Amino acid sequence: MAVWHRLLGVILVVGSTTGIGQVHSAPASSPYPANTLHPLPAWFVDVAAQAGLQMQNVNGELNTKKYIIETTGSGVAVLDYDRDGWPDIYLVNGDALQTGSAQSKESHPTGHLYHNNRDGTFTDVTRSAGLTATGWGQGACVGDYDNDGFDDLYVTYYGKNRLYHNERNGTFKEVTASAGVAGSGSEWGSGCTFVDYDRDGKLDLMVANYVHFDSKTAPRPGEGLMCVWKGVPVMCGPRGLDSTPNVLYHNLGGGRFANTSKSSGIEKTNGHYCLGVSTVDYNRDGWPDIYVACDSTPSILYRNNKDGTFTDVAVDAAVAFDEDGREQAGMGATIADFNGDGLPDIFKTNFSDDTSSLYQNNGDGTYTSKIFEAGLGLNTQYLGWGVMFFDMDNDGWPDLLLANGHVYPEVDTAHLGATYKEPRLVYWNQGNGKFKDISRTAGPGCTEPESSRGLAIADFWNDGRLSAVINNSGAKPFLLVNEAANTNQWIGISTVGTRSNRDGIGATVSVFAGGRKLMQEVRSGSSYLSSSDLRLHFGLGATSKVDRIEVDWPSGLKELFNVPSVGRIVTLTEGSGTAPADSPN
Repeated sequence: MAVWHRLLGVILVVGSTTGIGQVHSAPASSPYPANTLHPLPAWFVDVAAQAGLQMQNVNGELNTKKYIIETTGSGVAVLDYDRDGWPDIYLVNGDALQTGSAQSKESHPTGHLYHNNRDGTFTDVTRSAGLTATGWGQGACVGDYDNDGFDDLYVTYYGKNRLYHNERNGTFKEVTASAGVAGSGSEWGSGCTFVDYDRDGKLDLMVANYVHFDSKTAPRPGEGLMCVWKGVPVMCGPRGLDSTPNVLYHNLGGGRFANTSKSSGIEKTNGHYCLGVSTVDYNRDGWPDIYVACDSTPSILYRNNKDGTFTDVAVDAAVAFDEDGREQAGMGATIADFNGDGLPDIFKTNFSDDTSSLYQNNGDGTYTSKIFEAGLGLNTQYLGWGVMFFDMDNDGWPDLLLANGHVYPEVDTAHLGATYKEPRLVYWNQGNGKFKDISRTAGPGCTEPESSRGLAIADFWNDGRLSAVINNSGAKPFLLVNEAANTNQWIGISTVGTRSNRDGIGATVSVFAGGRKLMQEVRSGSSYLSSSDLRLHFGLGATSKVDRIEVDWPSGLKELFNVPSVGRIVTLTEGSGTAPADSPN
């Protein structure tokens, strides 16, 4: 018999015989309510100011960029750090170049942690949470690396990276040195992801590195072939700068990690300028693989060899280049089954004067470029960064949101056919393998130009509407809420591992409803240097009933779950479901 508790409009079901460990129903009233005055499928409004997201991002000078470190911006992470069932936000921050006398510690910016107040607002809890460390921050990823039930935070930097352990009392403790995951300090950390690559139940850590950069020796704008763009002197790089290999840390337990970059083969892909990192079981063998978007060099697809090693198969899988075999300047990437065939596809953002990339999974370990067939080959004037597949109208098909912004402020004054601040792009998935560009009619939150970088997605209000938080370079963030009402159904899913890692990162969840199979993977990281809500969100269209849910856990266990109703967030705990008839487990 289930025991019921009611807390602030959220219904919790504990010990249900359905195998559902916990159920969160939609609150009686939602902040920023949707209405029928706005056109479907989306009308995005930026509510960051009224929600209390006031962090001023700093990434070098505003009007000119002398060095590449000033251009890459910062990511954002979504995590429920206090386990109250409401997603919170961590915004990574950069720094300014030191000029003249040395800056005091107090004058350096910090990242900011915002606590979700459940009423549409957030409170800045950075200081009380112990996250006041400074440095030129880049990206962030979220994962419960010690399986204590509270998510931890890893932040990459230009310099030494930092691992923050969640102390389970609203505070974090930096444990980088004792954990052994700081790096040497000479690398430039970019994207990261927690991933249990050997499926031992403990989350490991993959960290991408961008370039080797030293402001003391780096050339200045115009001082070389790689320091001129369309005839205008600009900051130099990444071409012409040395690369640094990526890093893989194996979780030993007890709060310690071992650097397995060499033995695993991860560092063999030197010569790449790596940014966004996404895990994906691309060949559906149950072992997590890793895709890395690379700038001005071929992208990487690390195939998991199931023995603790990886092999870069991006060229053979046809995800290293564009359809003409050319290198692209990749920034961020996102993974989803965009065409409903049950296989994970890849979308990647690239530099301006080029298309984005859409790779459709063929089911045989290879991909086919579908960027033009899908209607996504236009808008080449924009420079893309953060990107996420997400179902903005709950119709059961993943849509796309892209954050854009140029790296050269000089494009405004030199009239080079682009602008430094750019709008967001919104593509609506029509369910037939094609997308429709609705960017100009998707609301002021998309059309207001800004130089955006990191992007993460979450159901911040637990009401079935996905919102986006975007970290803007040299500006305050966006919090985009969709205020276009629809009558489609939805279900949210939180995974809890027991044999697997506590977050269930790496689990594949398939929802069977309305004659369709909807598939997603639980992942840390992705987008551009960002980490979205670890809970999965499935739009169901007009279907008001879920037939069943299948979970392939990282441990190898396969389970079925029955859901009593939709329009709520359910928790699936490993070991509490039923085994499929054909499962050996």
